[in-house]
Amino acid sequence: MHPPTDEPTILSMVQIPGGTVDLRDDRRGTRWQIEIAPFLFGRYPVTADLHREVTGADLDPSVGGASPVTNVSWLDAIEVCNRISARSGLNPAYSRDAQSGEVTCDWTSNGYRLPTEAEWQYACKAGTSGYRYGEIDDIAWYANNSGGRVHDVGGKAPNPWGLHDMLGNVWEWCWDLYDEEVYGSYRIFRGGSWAESTRGCGASVRRRSHPTFAIDDLGFRLARTVS
Repeated sequence: MHPPTDEPTILSMVQIPGGTVDLRDDRRGTRWQIEIAPFLFGRYPVTADLHREVTGADLDPSVGGASPVTNVSWLDAIEVCNRISARSGLNPAYSRDAQSGEVTCDWTSNGYRLPTEAEWQYACKAGTSGYRYGEIDDIAWYANNSGGRVHDVGGKAPNPWGLHDMLGNVWEWCWDLYDEEVYGSYRIFRGGSWAESTRGCGASVRRRSHPTFAIDDLGFRLARTVS
């Protein structure tokens, strides 16, 4: 398999069918089911090349252009989604209040956005029922095989719906608040990373941090609502 080398490939979106997904929060001991409408989801995480082209910013010069962008906060990811939407002639999904800083999403917009965590998990599992959609060394860059670094997208086998790097390589920001009563504005990220243990790279693993948090194994993937 070879990583993408041009923008149309990098922006390749996969049509995800509708269905249902079961979520759980082990910390609180709760489980719930969400109905998922059809949506579009990026075949790959957003790459450093795409991020540099859209923003003009080089968050980490050591990261290759075909590798997922890292050191990107949730707020950064929201802004990049809007910039790619505008450049593509689509309606931006996000708006941010100038005084409060609160971000709202127009779910009817045709523009790029972050997935909800339910969409993310549903797309990751791709109709499979296990903790992962394949053998971990076949599908993911993680602590045991990454050599301590991020890797170009598309280097591991995709899931059954053609999505690469859903587990391992980089964590991916989702739209959702984690637990507003306890953690305030903390947002969820999913999927494990190149630095994560075997156990940390699973379809149901949930992590969270402040929307300004950025680190070298956290990126994001684009979604779009199907009108």
